[in-house]
Parts: sequence; structure tokens; C-alpha cells
Amino acid sequence: MSIIAWIPIFQDEPYFKIIIESLKYCRIHKGLLLIGYVIIPTHLHLVTSNTNDTTLSEIVRDFKSYTSKRIRERLMEDNRTHYLKVFKHAAKTLPKQIYKIWQDDYHPIALISNGWFHQKMEYMHHNPVRKGFVELPEHWKYSSARNWLLDDDSIIDIDRHTLSQRGPSP
Repeated sequence: MSIIAWIPIFQDEPYFKIIIESLKYCRIHKGLLLIGYVIIPTHLHLVTSNTNDTTLSEIVRDFKSYTSKRIRERLMEDNRTHYLKVFKHAAKTLPKQIYKIWQDDYHPIALISNGWFHQKMEYMHHNPVRKGFVELPEHWKYSSARNWLLDDDSIIDIDRHTLSQRGPSP
């Protein structure tokens, strides 16, 4: 999921926390199974599944709605008027929105094999390395590379068990 105009919103701790807290909420209350994630300044990658009583599109809709509101409020608190102007302009043609934070699309891909799963996780976890933010994937604070490689669940718990129950098979 990407921010409108690729604006680097996720640079300061409070903005990362908006995403993390929303993911935690979605795990507990919306049926989100979080297997992997990376949050970098302009976008985030997620590897997810969901419980049978919900759909990914419902979760993403609610996630984007809630985080949009919280990001907008935080931008107002931080007096980041330039970003707010861009987001207001992006919503100009929308009937019920004043600000548009997230780009419309997201690209769900069914990870139907272990090979494809590992390829996507590797790509996602190396994103901060490719961008030059860190030297190793597990050094990026807001990445499940820390969960998987360091067994560090201090930022957010992930659903490792999901793979054996529902995930990719050979």
C-alpha cells in the first residue's frame, strides 16, 4: 500500500506507530493474520492471510480508512501543511472525502508455493536495504525480518503458525 504521490510520511516514530497499532487492532478484531510486513517512508508491504469470517478487501478498507484519519490528524498536529495540501488536492474529485492519504490500489498476490512465499518475503525484507536505509534487513525497526530472523516480537507479533495451517505448500 502506497501513500499518495509517494510522500514520505513514515519517517517519524508517531507515524510508524499509527500503522503498527492499526495492524495490531486488525489482528485482534478484524481477522487479519500478519505473516510479514515492512513499513518504509512511502509505503508498506504486507504478507497476510485472514480468517474465514472476513475478507482481505474488508480488512484493507477498514485499515486504510482508520489510518488515513489518524495520519491526517497527526499531520495537523505537526503542522505539515504541505502534505495536507497534496492530500486535499488528491481528494478534490471525491464526493465524501476531504483528504486522500492512500493510493487506491493494492496488489494482493496469492502465494501458492513455498518458493514464491520465500521470494516475496525476501524481496519485502530487503526493501530497506535496497533503499540504503540499513545494511541488513533485520536492522530495520519496522520490519518482520526482526521477528523471523531475531525472534524479536517487540514491535508486533506475527502469525508464524499460519504457514503450517493455511499457507503455501510445495
